[in-house]
Amino acid sequence: MFMGFLKVCAIVISVLIIKYRQRIGDFLGEAAWMHYIGGVYNLVTIIGVFIFFWSVASLTGTTKIFFAPLYWLLGGAFI
Repeated sequence: MFMGFLKVCAIVISVLIIKYRQRIGDFLGEAAWMHYIGGVYNLVTIIGVFIFFWSVASLTGTTKIFFAPLYWLLGGAFI
């Protein structure tokens, strides 16, 4: 029950990360390596979307199915 609540909180936090990406990006600053992925705002958006999908997948119990391409890419490092 408590873990389900934390996963729902993670979904809310990920939406807030995407909503306030400009403030978070200004707080973090911009590094040279961030230009390869579109800048700091794009990095914050990607992190927010990843947290959202990870939370939904773990809430429904489909992390193995949903992240199967990631498991294949990394060679089963997280199995």
